[in-house]
Amino acid sequence: MGLWHVFYEDWQMECCGTPFSVGDEVSWPLLLLDADTVLGGGWRDQLTEVAGPVEDVAGVRMVREETGLPVALGADPDVEEDRRPQPGSRARSVGLLSVERHGARWPEAGGRVRAVQVLTQTWAETAPGSRTYGPVAGKRGLRAVERCPRWFTETEGERAADGRGRRSRESGVVVTLDVPGTDSRLSHAVREARGIPQRAEPGAETRGIEAADLTALLETLSTATPPRRPTGRARRRHAGA
Repeated sequence: MGLWHVFYEDWQMECCGTPFSVGDEVSWPLLLLDADTVLGGGWRDQLTEVAGPVEDVAGVRMVREETGLPVALGADPDVEEDRRPQPGSRARSVGLLSVERHGARWPEAGGRVRAVQVLTQTWAETAPGSRTYGPVAGKRGLRAVERCPRWFTETEGERAADGRGRRSRESGVVVTLDVPGTDSRLSHAVREARGIPQRAEPGAETRGIEAADLTALLETLSTATPPRRPTGRARRRHAGA
């Protein structure tokens, strides 16, 4: 089993999705997005690296990840020059795994839902009074839930110091998906946190732990808060110290 963070956007669920709960078995077409283009960027724990041979599936470039995860590459062909990786080559990309329910079809990844977190994103007016809003990079929070909602909410916030209006919008969910026959950096992190040797076979990280305890551990590995920077000045070390 390999653990993967997957972003399921609000509009994808509200349009064509089926709500699911922790413990459910699901199957989704996964698309690797440039994280800087999703909700203003600023992602950290949720990033995924995939590597493997490139395939062409009905015009979609896919990577069959080295441990077996099927992922479509999010870069569309350039109008004048197709800059996508060529079929038969190898690609290594870092981005945000997402569920894509529209457009072309490609092989899906199936697995068990181990954790669900509702993502609340801060949006701000592009100019005071414009009533046109854009996501504020890195200004988001995550809230653990047992079940993905069918519909997502939005609340009006206080105006910023520069006079721009602000809103908090539930913009989707971050799901931890446990996919058989794969392995991942997140699985390595769980093994390390549980004191399991990295040489253990994939899937060892989810054995012998209660579902609720695993969900709680996974939440600590999917956060929206940047790591704290040291405060104050470091003391100089004198020669001979």
